[in-house]
This record gives sequence, structure tokens and C-alpha cells, in this order.
Amino acid sequence: MTNPFSLLADRWHPSAQHVRRAALAALVMSVVIVVTGGAVRLTASGLGCPTWPRCTADSLTPTPAMGINGVIEFGNRMLTYVLCAAVGWFILAARCARPWRRSLTKLGWAQFWLVMSNSVLGGITVLTGLNPYIVAAHMVAAMGLIWVALLSWERAKEGDGPPRALVAEPIRRLAQVLVAVIGLLVLAGTLVTGAGHHPGASSKDGKPVYRIPVDYDRLVQVHADLVFLSVGLTLAALLVFAAVQAPPAARARVRDLFVLLLLQGLLGFVQYFTDAPELMVGLHMLGAALVWAAALRVPPALRSRAEIPAQAAAPSAELVA
Repeated sequence: MTNPFSLLADRWHPSAQHVRRAALAALVMSVVIVVTGGAVRLTASGLGCPTWPRCTADSLTPTPAMGINGVIEFGNRMLTYVLCAAVGWFILAARCARPWRRSLTKLGWAQFWLVMSNSVLGGITVLTGLNPYIVAAHMVAAMGLIWVALLSWERAKEGDGPPRALVAEPIRRLAQVLVAVIGLLVLAGTLVTGAGHHPGASSKDGKPVYRIPVDYDRLVQVHADLVFLSVGLTLAALLVFAAVQAPPAARARVRDLFVLLLLQGLLGFVQYFTDAPELMVGLHMLGAALVWAAALRVPPALRSRAEIPAQAAAPSAELVA
């Protein structure tokens, strides 16, 4: 069936390298949006625009009376369009490449709908006065976007043939358990945020912003326990991968994850004992996104697929006149 995508695909044939760059751009933007979302909360700008989808009941954009908080909140909303542009670039590049790899196109559209659903979820956080459970779900959805974006980038570097295991099944399961534990670590971090400092705004209609009614120190202890478990599992993976001569890429990725976890753990302890200063919390959020992405990169390094099919005959990756 003829549609705008198929018409463009008849005239533009991006290279496999172009598709990989587009996938990487979408991944980078999915991390950036986590950091800027954290900046909104840490500057108490979560209600800088007190409603959604408009900034105020009478204005689409912030007014001078709303000050810097309105600018920060609205700026984060506008950055969603940059993220959409990066995802759109990947979708178009994947669709127009020759041969067309439907698996990559589907991953691109999955990213798009995650962005759209998380935008709505972000709006709900404003309409509910920064309810901490909704804020936590907003963060989890952002991590889900990083997952799909990372998978898109990894898949753009390989073919569509059936996966071939490069290590024994127990080794692959160890990598999967590692990813699951770090996922729990990130989830626990969102609950710590919901019970602790920096609710995102000082008040909603004159009332304090609701916080999760669980002892903050207990949640921090659970989070710390998961840190120790994650570090221990990563160290075990390092030793096991070396013992079984796992692929060099897998060993390098586990090593990167181990270093990131140590840095993130150190940052977390300093943050706790210094009463969570804004800059430290912001760096910790960036670290969480990077640790999650690093963990997700380990399982793909334990298998291989057929090479990317050669590009069909086309003049170049340029737009043909």
C-alpha cells in the first residue's frame, strides 16, 4: 500500500551506519530527558506550569509572573519534541534503509508510543499535584524507553538472523538475573525519591506535596542492600566471564557496569550523608540511567546474529533527486 513512508523509501536509502547513528541519537535523548526531568524536580519546578496540557488555564506558555520555575517546567515539556524528532529520525531511517528491516521499524514505533504515553503520564503528575507514586511511574516509564532505545541501537548493529548463543545457558541466565536485580535497584530508587527530599514543589494549593508514607531510612537501607547485591553479582559475572572466556565485548561491558556501579554507590552514600544536595541528586539520576543502560548491554554481547544484509542497489545514502 502506498503511503508517505513508502514514497520516501523509494527516494531515500540511508546506509546501515546512518540507521545506527539515528538509533544512538534516540538513545542519548532518552537519557537526556531523564536528567532534565530530574532538574525540574530538583529546582522545585514540578508545578511551574500548574496544569496540563496548557501551562496555565489561559496560556499555552509560561507567563512572566511564573518566574524561572515556569520556564524550567515548560522547557522540559518542549524537550519532549526534540526527543520525538530523534525517535522520528530513527523510524524514518529504519523504514527507508535497504533492505527494509521491519524489526527495527517496530522498535522505533515502540519508542514513539512510549514517549507519547510518558508525556501523558507526566501531565498526570502535574494534575495530581506531583503524587509520588505517579512520579515514580513516570521515572519507570522513562527507564522503559531507555530499554527499548538501547535494544534498537544494539539491533541496528546486527542482522535479523536467529540468535546464536556464544556462552552456556547458565551464563546467559546470570546476565539476565543481573539485569533484573539492577531493575529492582532503580525501582527502589524511585521509592526513596518519593519518600525523601525534593518533592518537586513546595506546595500544591497551599498544601504540602504528598510524600510516600514509609520510613525514609528504611527505604534507603533496602536501596543500599540492592546496591550491594548488584555490585556482588556484577563482580561474580566479571569472574565467571573471565573463567569461561566469554566474548571480549561481554567482559568489557561487565567491567564498565562494575565501574559505574561503584561510582554510583559512592555518589549515593555521599548524597545520603550530605542531606541530598540538588547537584548530587541530579548526578545520581544520570548515574541511574547510565547504570541501567550498561546492564542492558550485557545480554546482547552473549549472542550473535547474522551480519546486516548488504544494502540493495542504490546510488548512495543521499536523497535522490
